[in-house]
Amino acid sequence: MRSGLILGIDGGGSKTIVALADCRGQILRLEIGTGVNPMDNSQWSANLRECTERFREEADLSAVAAALPAYGEVAELSRQQEEVITSVFPNVPTIVLNDVDAAHRGAFAGRPGILLLSGTGSMAWARNALDQPARSGGWGDMIGDEGSSYWIGRRALNMISQSLDGRAPPTVLVELVFGRLELDRSDAMNSLAGWVTSLPSPRAGVASLSSLVDRAAQEGDPSALSLLDLAAAELAKHHQAIGAHCATETGWSYAGGTFRSTVLLDRLQHRIGKAPAAPILPPIGGALLVAAQLSGWSLGDDWLERIAETTRAAIEDTKAA
Repeated sequence: MRSGLILGIDGGGSKTIVALADCRGQILRLEIGTGVNPMDNSQWSANLRECTERFREEADLSAVAAALPAYGEVAELSRQQEEVITSVFPNVPTIVLNDVDAAHRGAFAGRPGILLLSGTGSMAWARNALDQPARSGGWGDMIGDEGSSYWIGRRALNMISQSLDGRAPPTVLVELVFGRLELDRSDAMNSLAGWVTSLPSPRAGVASLSSLVDRAAQEGDPSALSLLDLAAAELAKHHQAIGAHCATETGWSYAGGTFRSTVLLDRLQHRIGKAPAAPILPPIGGALLVAAQLSGWSLGDDWLERIAETTRAAIEDTKAA
């Protein structure tokens, strides 16, 4: 086993988490930066460098695993992503993998399973008993991403516009969104359209509205409930499409911020017909697991439990800071 430290990078559309850990599974440092999705962020390369440069001079760094959005999907972008990581860490073994692949490895600790991911985007990733991967979705917001936070937020805006026009029933989403965004109801079109057009990161901004859809659903708003039910139906299609890749008894799990909605998760569970397994590690834990394997560490359940505990604690501490 190599000694030293490992670095995991979990890149996404809305944020990037970078975590440094030791061989005991202790998180020594964790930082959260901006999103690095090359499909919708022209500054992704600069943002990725900014998130990782501060870790470049870490002593005893033995491996880096970067889980990045769109990696393996567009050849030229994947090459550029590899170049950024190797240029920041030129003297350290590195590996780049798709962010959903890392989330899957974390959720199942490298074992077979079906992962449904819904964050800014959406897709499914499966790995069978032969360690063969398969995927469904991940086509991006212009083509797919059904059931994602962006997809939900985009449709919430449509519901709001229709409700304001009288084309659809009243919905508490109007008050929630205008209140959260501090927009002028008396000049609704100008204020709401102005907010959308001024967003520095449109997908992330629109995706943030999904939490208000969940709140409205918790209050029993019919429009919000119907929207989350439709999102669950779309995510269930991913499970159905990819399920044949694995044995019938293979379990499923989930990852991504959209699943903070218990309404969505409950409706998805109902459509799939069985309860999900709670993720063993969060997505950044999957990147750290890959880095630990690249470093040649011998990993047991104690390490997995420790990395899960300290990673989640570090994320909460960083958010609270």
